[in-house]
This record gives sequence, structure tokens and C-alpha cells, in this order.
Amino acid sequence: MDIITPEKYINPFTDFGFKKLFGTEVNKDLLMDFLNELIQEKGKITEVKYLNAEQLGRTEYDRKAVYDIFCQTDTGEKFIVEMQKSKHNFFKDRSVFYASFPISEQAKQGGGWNYELKAVYMVGILDFVFNENKEDKNYFHTEVKLMDTKKKTVFYDKLTFIYLEMPKFNKTIEQLETRFDKWMYVLKHLPRLQEIPPKLQEKIFEKIFHVAEIAKITKAEMAEYENSLKIYRDWYSTLTTAKSEGIEKGRAEGRAEGRAEGRAEGRMEGRAEGEAIGEIKTLERVVVEADRNGFTMEQIQLLTKLTKEQIAEILKNKPKTDQ
Repeated sequence: MDIITPEKYINPFTDFGFKKLFGTEVNKDLLMDFLNELIQEKGKITEVKYLNAEQLGRTEYDRKAVYDIFCQTDTGEKFIVEMQKSKHNFFKDRSVFYASFPISEQAKQGGGWNYELKAVYMVGILDFVFNENKEDKNYFHTEVKLMDTKKKTVFYDKLTFIYLEMPKFNKTIEQLETRFDKWMYVLKHLPRLQEIPPKLQEKIFEKIFHVAEIAKITKAEMAEYENSLKIYRDWYSTLTTAKSEGIEKGRAEGRAEGRAEGRAEGRMEGRAEGEAIGEIKTLERVVVEADRNGFTMEQIQLLTKLTKEQIAEILKNKPKTDQ
């Protein structure tokens, strides 16, 4: 019988864990070190100030955005950092929408403004893989700027989107070469570690392990973490089930169509359709399961990143068997 070793460190992919490591004033040196490695300009960020994570539109009818972390450097550059657990078919669209707030808020009232803007970075730490990237197993770090499509050069460098597809980072501890590699390893493997590996025995990583040690958090924090961990585990279980059911359904339909028409294309289309079905239905299943288990609207929002209106619409239209 296998012995299950209790986790020693918090899971960064829980809402509590992510905010504990990166969203508190006492740990902002962790955030600064991570961002400096991410933008590959060592020491560029020397100070950050946390800003209000809830951004409102210009009017009461405009939608709002709620970020995981929103901060500003001492030079005025804005960073939005999002940890996304569940697959979101329109995450890129949401990234652009989110980035529009720190851009538009730089507008100065009255005359005399020359439209000069400070840089805005949108960072997505993703526990899923983009469809168009899934065949390239080693491509996990995407950085996007506005580009001149003819010259293939950067046209505008003050708006940057960075996406880290964590499932595709598969380096072992022995293969870690750069400080950025080490950050990626820690984020992905922290809850499965029982001690600090020798290769990570640097001041900044030692602090991460110290901050993340479950035995050191308060009783109130433990209750918050356990609730956050339950949301994460329920999401993962629902995601796995939904995707498996969707792919199997697609394969069955593809085989049937292929036999009927005598074409391999039928099987391939059915398989692709199955994957799409699994992705589309995943969030709906998560919402329904979370509601059935007594999660509050706010907890479901944290879990899915959906708006209250979207959640209400899913619950309104859920199958009768789920009611």
C-alpha cells in the first residue's frame, strides 16, 4: 500500500497560494524578481506598488475587470499578472480587454496631453495549453508585441502580452540552466517538493519555500487555503472528466462517420469535434458542480473567471437532471 506524503508547501495555482507568494507587500521582492526574469531585463524593476485589482469602466454600464495582481513600477509601467487554472477559449481576448484599462486610465483630462503612454504588460501564467501551440511540446513561453507584418519587426513596444503554458514546461531539476528556468520549476512543482533542492538554494528561492511552508501559516490562513485548495481540486476533477467524455464522444462519432462515408477525414473531424466539445463544456460543468457543492457566486467567479451574468446564464440553462 502506497503511503501518501502530506504536502509541505502551498499550491501556487490556488487563489490563496498565488496571492500569498506574489500579492502581499512583505513578499513583493518575490514578484519583482519573477517579473525581472520574465521580461529579461535584470534589475529593471527596483520597486513596485500594488494597485486596486478591480478596474471599473468609464460608466456604470461598462464591464469591469478584476485582476489577480495589478501593480506599477517606480517608473510608471503597469503589470497585470493572471493565474489561469481552467481553459478559456477567449483568454487572449480577455487579455486585450484587461490591458485596455491601464492604457485608458493614463488619459489626462484637459488640454496639453501629448498621448505619451507608459508601458503595459499583461502576464498570463496558464495551467492549460493554447490549441494552436499544443503540437509544439517545447514552446511554452509566448511574448507578443505589436508587429509590422511586412518587416517582421516590433512596431510598438509599450504593450506586451506574455503567456506561460505551464503544462509544457518539462525540465527536470538537473536541466535547469537559467534563473527563469528555476522560477518555472518552482511554480510547477512546489506542492510536490519536501525540501529545497540544492540547485534552488539561492536567497530568493529559499524565501519562497519559507513563505510557502504550510506549517508556518496561521489558522485563519489555513482555513482560507483549504477552501482555495478544494476549489482547485474540484476544478481539476471536473476538467478531467469533461475533457475525457468530450473526446470519447467525438471519437465515437468520428468512427461512425468514417465507416459510413469510408473516409479517414470523418474520424479526424470527429476527434477534433470531441476535443472542442470537452473544452466548451468544461466551464459549464465546473459552474454546475461548484453550485451543487454549495460554492458562493464569488467562489465560482474565482474558479472560472466568468462574470456573474455568465454564471447565472449557465445555471439558468443547466439540464434538468442537474437541478
